[in-house]
Amino acid sequence: MGKTSLLQVFRINAKTNHSNHAFCRFTVASLTHREANMTEGAHKSGLIWLDPSDNVAVATEPLSRHQIIQIAGGDLKVASDIPAGHKLALRRVRSGESVVKYGQPIGLVTNEIRPGDHVHTHNLTDHHVVSDDLSGINPPESPSKISRQFDGFHRPDGRVGTRNYVAIVSTVNCSATVCHKVVARFNSERMQRWPNVDGVFAVTHTTGCALEYNGLKHQMLGRVLAGYAKHSNVGGCLIVGLGCEQTTAGYLSQHHGIVSLYAPDGKQLTRDDGIPMLTMQSEGGTRQTIEKADALLEQVLDRANQFEREPADASNLSLAVECGGSDGYSGLTANPAVGVVSDRIVACGGTSVISETTELYGAEHLLVRRSRSPDVARKLLERIEWWKEYVGHYGGQLDNNPSVGNKAGGLTTITEKSLGAVSKSGSTALEAVFDYGEQMDTRGLVVMDSPGFDPASVTGKVAGGANLVMFTTGRGSCYGCKPSPVIKIATNTDLYKRMGEDMDLNAGCILEGHDLQSVGDEFFEFALRVASGQKTCSEIQGFGDHEFIPWTVGPTV
Repeated sequence: MGKTSLLQVFRINAKTNHSNHAFCRFTVASLTHREANMTEGAHKSGLIWLDPSDNVAVATEPLSRHQIIQIAGGDLKVASDIPAGHKLALRRVRSGESVVKYGQPIGLVTNEIRPGDHVHTHNLTDHHVVSDDLSGINPPESPSKISRQFDGFHRPDGRVGTRNYVAIVSTVNCSATVCHKVVARFNSERMQRWPNVDGVFAVTHTTGCALEYNGLKHQMLGRVLAGYAKHSNVGGCLIVGLGCEQTTAGYLSQHHGIVSLYAPDGKQLTRDDGIPMLTMQSEGGTRQTIEKADALLEQVLDRANQFEREPADASNLSLAVECGGSDGYSGLTANPAVGVVSDRIVACGGTSVISETTELYGAEHLLVRRSRSPDVARKLLERIEWWKEYVGHYGGQLDNNPSVGNKAGGLTTITEKSLGAVSKSGSTALEAVFDYGEQMDTRGLVVMDSPGFDPASVTGKVAGGANLVMFTTGRGSCYGCKPSPVIKIATNTDLYKRMGEDMDLNAGCILEGHDLQSVGDEFFEFALRVASGQKTCSEIQGFGDHEFIPWTVGPTV
C-alpha cells in the first residue's frame, strides 16, 4: 500500500490543524520517513499500525500461531491465531495499563499482554471517564464553500425532497392493520397512474395510547409521527387513527403543528388543504375505513404526482450518517470516508447529522473540542450523563453496547467502537445537539440524541428532516428506510463481494491502496446521484416498510 494512501486512512483532512479524531493529527508531511516505512511494512505483513504511540496493530488478514511478522525493524512472533480485523499486541502491556489504538486509550488490560498476543475481550476491559472540562474547545474554521446541485422535489414551504412518497400514518397501533391493508391495495400496477410518486408506505408502530398525555414518551412519539408526515420526501399524507387514543389529531395539531383535515365524503382535496384524517370509530369500523382511505388516498396521490424533479442546490441536503454491524475496519475505511462526505455536505451549506449517543461515549471529548460553543458541548455531555444513568437504572452499562457481531469483527470495548464511529462526522465544527426526532433547524454538523439500535436511530434522524442516509457496515447489516434512501457502504472488499446485492459502495479499497479523500469524493458524487433519483440497493430489495422504529422513553400504563 502506498505511503500517502495509508497515512490518509488515519487522517480526515490534512488541510486543517484541528483533529476530529485521535488519528487525524498526523499528516503525510508530519510523519518521519522511518514511521511511514514502519507502517507500510506492517501492512505488507498483514497489519496496520495506525499511530506510532499505539501498542496494538490491526490484522488485515488472518494471522496464524507462530507466524513471524517483520515490523519496526524487528521480528514479531504471533502467539495465537488472530482473525482479520482483530488486534495484535506490539509490545508488553501490564495488567491495569492502557491499550492504545488511534493514539487513544481504548481500555485497561485485565491479564498481562505480551508482544504477539491477541488483544480482545479475554484480556481487555473498557475504562472511560467522561470529562466536563470545556477549556479545550477550539472549533475549526468553516470549510471553503462549494456549489453543487441535485434534482429534487421542491415543496411549497421551500424544502426540497430527494424522494416523493405518500405516507399513511397510524396514530396508534390499533389502526396499524388498516394502514397496511390500504397500502397493499396500491400495488405496482395501480401505481403506474402516478409516475412521479415513488410509492405508498405505512408509518405504523406499537404504541400511541396507555401513556401520559404530553409526557416524555408521548412527546417523542408525536415528534416522530409529525416529522414523517411533514417530511420533505413525503409529497402527501393520510392519517388513520382509532379515535380514542392519546395521540389524536387534536394533540398532533396542538403540540406538533399537524393541520388535520376531517374530509367528509365527496370532498375534493386541494394542495392547500391540511392532512386528511380518518378514525375507525367514526367511519364505522375496519372495512368502511379501508374503503374511505382508498378513495382519499387517490386524491392525495393526485396532489403528490404534481411534483416533478427540478434542479436544487445541495444546501438542501440533510445527510444522516449511521454505522451498524461494525467491525475492526469500520473506523479505518468506511466511517472516515463518510466523514469526507459529511465535510462536503457541510461545505455545500447542508446538514450532516450523527447520532447513536451510546456510540459517541468514549469519543465524546473529540466532539466537545470541536463544539461551536460551550453550550453545545455542555448539551452533548448532558446527554452522555443521561444515558449513563438511564442504562444504570436497569443494571447495565454503556460497554454492553458492542454486539456479539461487533466483537466477532474485532471490536472489543465501547471506547474503541466510538473512536471509529465518530469519524463519520468528518472534521467540521459541531453546531448543535438535538433531542430525538426534533426538527433540525441548524445547518452544518449536528448531533441527535438516539440509541445505538440502527432502526430507531435512523428513524429519529429522518423524523428530524434527514432526506438522505449513508450507512456503513462491516458485518453486513441490511437496512433500508422509507421515505429517505439509504446508501450502504461495506468496510471491506470481502463483504462487498459476498453481499453485493445489499452493498452500494466498497470502502475496502482503502485498505488496498486507494486514497481516502478520493474515495470520499467518489462517495459524495454517488450521494448526489442517489439524491437525484438513482435507486440504492435497499430500495431495489424493497426495504423500508418495516423499519420505522420510534424510540420512546417512559412507562406503558
